[in-house]
Amino acid sequence: MSFFTDLAHQYIDGEWRPGKGSWDIIDFNPYNGEKLASITVATADEVDQAYRSAETAQHAWAETNPYARRQVLERALRIVEEREQEIGDAIVAELGGTRLKAAFELHLAKEFLRESIQLALRPAGQILPSPTEGKENRVYRVPVGVVGVISPFNFPFLLSLKSVAPALALGNAVVLKPHQNTPVCGGTLVAKVFEDAGLPAGLLNVVVTDIAEIGDALLEHPVPQVISFTGSDKVGRHVATVCAANLKRAVLELGGNSALIVLDDADLDYAVDAAVFSRYVHQGQVCMAANRILVDRAVEKEFTEKFVAKVASLPVGDPAAPDTVIGPLINATQAEAITSLVDQAVEDGATALLHGRAEGNLVSPSVLTGLPADASVLSQELFGPVALVVPFDGEDEAVRIANDTPYGLSGAVHTGNIERGVRVGQRIHTGMIHINDGTVHDEPIVPFGGEKSSGLGRLNGDSMVEAFTTQKWISVQYGRSRFPF
Repeated sequence: MSFFTDLAHQYIDGEWRPGKGSWDIIDFNPYNGEKLASITVATADEVDQAYRSAETAQHAWAETNPYARRQVLERALRIVEEREQEIGDAIVAELGGTRLKAAFELHLAKEFLRESIQLALRPAGQILPSPTEGKENRVYRVPVGVVGVISPFNFPFLLSLKSVAPALALGNAVVLKPHQNTPVCGGTLVAKVFEDAGLPAGLLNVVVTDIAEIGDALLEHPVPQVISFTGSDKVGRHVATVCAANLKRAVLELGGNSALIVLDDADLDYAVDAAVFSRYVHQGQVCMAANRILVDRAVEKEFTEKFVAKVASLPVGDPAAPDTVIGPLINATQAEAITSLVDQAVEDGATALLHGRAEGNLVSPSVLTGLPADASVLSQELFGPVALVVPFDGEDEAVRIANDTPYGLSGAVHTGNIERGVRVGQRIHTGMIHINDGTVHDEPIVPFGGEKSSGLGRLNGDSMVEAFTTQKWISVQYGRSRFPF
């Protein structure tokens, strides 16, 4: 596909160039195995070039009027709107996203670009009083300088833009490393959008590479002051460790093991719809997905029957087909891992109400129940189409089970009494929780992030200002200070 081969390059200092590494990343369509492109990996030296060009370009960009910076973001939004069909097709081809998922990702991407346009004008300074006579304290908000962004494979276009656009709007330069399974949608496509929007050269660089080639060069490099990482908690811990050792700020959006709680007074048909979407959107490859469906025993039988029936009806197949709900997982490793996990859970005592099987990277949905309380599958993130239905007796047990995980990203509570739901939600140790809704939500101005092993820091809205700027104190003495010697 010429779309992919045209973008199969490194993008450094405004130039499209081949990588200089000794091997290629092959970009495959996960549904049919078609080779989309091959990209020779960037070396550590090229990472250095990307950061140095970003550092050089950033000084003038920081001094650019924020209204002028905003115009670049406005043009980027128009380009995404004009090329929506082409970008949607790329999402379907490169990551196996369904048509529904591609539309969902593009909708959010446009919303976040709109918010980034406003962010350019958001930083505000302060004048604070001083106990010293004649002195004025000014506190400025200034860009951090250069931001390193590492994005995942599941929502690559959105989650790259989500950090890249605000960082640029706030006066920073960026070096972006996309996931090796989605180098175009998560990387070079973003660069193309901003290049065509008139972003000056050097402000956004994309390096397509792998830790096997560059080690920790992306994290350890002296230029970036902030690393924004979205991915697994295992890799996130490593990112946090390296950043701490190098005195860098890390913004980490990591995995989850969210619980959707169905109380005894819930609207069951509605709760079923919310639970099925929350678990199976994009084949369950979503950090906010409802891994665990917790159901009060008083309604367990009715809910479970309806839930299993709806899951069994979900069309599985070609993500390009308009009615497909379950497309392929991103690669064979993920498909094998999730099917092995289901088989092991059943062997360990779980009951499979639906037992999904793999055909290539396509994995049909599973629904497990009757899990032993100590089943390892209950405490881990499931990045695939598997739901765990867990009964409980009363709110206290629901809260205990929901909190019995190292993660704390999202969650939901379904109930006929909104304030009851809020009270339960307040007891769940998680960064986000939704009453009478799904677990998969992201909105441009609401703080997004997790607790425990689900991350550090927040993104969106004013949290972007906190993430990608720093404060600078300048004092002015209009009179004369007195010194003790």
